[in-house]
Amino acid sequence: MHRNDIRAALELAWTVFLEFDAPDYTAKGIEEFKKFTSIHSVLERFDKGEMLFWGCIEEGKLIGIIATKNVTHICLLFVKKEYHRRGAARKLLQQVIERCMGNLQIREITVNSSPFAVEVYRRLGFVERDQEQTVNGMRFTPMALKLRQC
Repeated sequence: MHRNDIRAALELAWTVFLEFDAPDYTAKGIEEFKKFTSIHSVLERFDKGEMLFWGCIEEGKLIGIIATKNVTHICLLFVKKEYHRRGAARKLLQQVIERCMGNLQIREITVNSSPFAVEVYRRLGFVERDQEQTVNGMRFTPMALKLRQC
C-alpha cells in the first residue's frame, strides 16, 4: 500500500478491532491499540520503512489489510466481517511470505494474536510459542509461522 492508503487501512482496522477484539480487552488495552494505530504514529513508522502495509481489494473496495513491523512481525491483520472465511487473510499473509522468502535469513513470521484471531492464525499455519499474556491491557498469544528449517 502507498502512504496515501494508510488512513483507510487504519479506519478498517479500527472498525474490525472494535467489533471482534475490543470485547476481550480492558479500557487500557483499547487505548493502547488506539495509540498504536494513530495516523501520525503509523505514518512515522511507515516513512522510516519500519512498517509495511498490504491491502486486499475486491470490486474496488478495501476489504482487508495486513501490516508488518520490520517485515517479519505481523502487527495488524484485519478483514471486514462480511469477507471472513473467504480467503482474504490468507491472500494478505501470502504477500508477506513472498516478501520474506527473498531473504534466506528470515526463518519465520511472528504475531501476537488477539484471543479472537488465535484460531484464524492456526488455520494459516501458525503455532503458539507461549501462553496467552496481557500487557498494558492487551491480551495476546505469541505465535509463529516457520518459513524454513535452520
